[in-house]
Amino acid sequence: MRLIDRYLLRQLAGPTVLATLALTGVALLSQSLAGLDLIVNQRQSGLVFLKITLLYMPQLINIILPVAVFVAALVALNRLHTEQEIVVCFAGGMSRWRVISPAMRLACTIAFAALVMNLYVQPAAFRELRQELFQVRTDLASTLVREGEFTEPVQGLTVYAQAVEGDGDFRNLFIHQEKEDGTSTVYTADEGRIEERSGRTVLLMRNGTTQEFSERGVLNYLTFNEYAFELSALTDSTELIHYKPSDRWLHELFFPDLAQDWEQRNRLGLLAEGHARIATPLYNIAFMALALSAIIGGGFSRLGYARRIAVMGAVAAVSRILGFVVQAACEDSAWANVLQYAIPLAVIAFGLRAIFRQRVSRFIDIRHGARPAYGAAA
Repeated sequence: MRLIDRYLLRQLAGPTVLATLALTGVALLSQSLAGLDLIVNQRQSGLVFLKITLLYMPQLINIILPVAVFVAALVALNRLHTEQEIVVCFAGGMSRWRVISPAMRLACTIAFAALVMNLYVQPAAFRELRQELFQVRTDLASTLVREGEFTEPVQGLTVYAQAVEGDGDFRNLFIHQEKEDGTSTVYTADEGRIEERSGRTVLLMRNGTTQEFSERGVLNYLTFNEYAFELSALTDSTELIHYKPSDRWLHELFFPDLAQDWEQRNRLGLLAEGHARIATPLYNIAFMALALSAIIGGGFSRLGYARRIAVMGAVAAVSRILGFVVQAACEDSAWANVLQYAIPLAVIAFGLRAIFRQRVSRFIDIRHGARPAYGAAA
């Protein structure tokens, strides 16, 4: 790569990285606000909250990348044009392709990185995310006891705790259990904690009492220093983790197990997700082509390129929205998957045509200090 190519690439790569980091930060902030339920209601630790938030990043980055490429390319190219560096490139005899090739190489590199994330990083991260959310949902410490609330985790069992400490200890615990034979037992304890004892999950209560009415109506009252309340009825579950289309590997999307009822009913949705994984990285190249055409795809203007930038921005927004609409439509019609590739490829062709439709004029009128009208015919 020649010196001028490396220079142009550096000028484009810096804003692209900054734009990606800025937009990713905004997206993570919105995602973290939505995930505060894990801490407030599910009483999970900050580490679990951070892990779940970070596992969303591959998908967020893939959504953000085309926008970051478009915005960064406009900023960098507009600055290069304002400082007349692009003008110098054309005046020095560089062709349009030589001028835009660093930007297109950068866009192709980003598209390849997005493809790798779509095929490998995202499904791996989302599978781990699904397992983490499953553990949070089935966490006994958060589902069994809620501070200051009477909860009924299973039929016939009512639990109350006046306070729940940050280390998982319960204070002033109350349990009411109704048994199948019609009797009931009330447990009270100063403190309690969920622990594992001999491979079983128990609620260990300390300094408490039990009150039980027998079948003859006699009240049996006992005090204890430590009592292990069996929780096996709550931990025995046949529930399994269900992986959504976004969690599956590419071969699972294109070749689902049709022997399973869910995969048979959602075969078109899985196919649409598979094609979207391959097609969406093309938007990085398409948006770069639009940004280049907004600055280079027309004649020189001292008033700037606000109108062309607005037009190309509208084209970018409409094309991406159409991409989402088409992906949703593909869940009903398999043939529509062709459009998932056609839309970004059409945008690439549109942007490149706007760049190459006119020849570069290398004539410079030194007497009048005119700039090369690289958007006009020679």
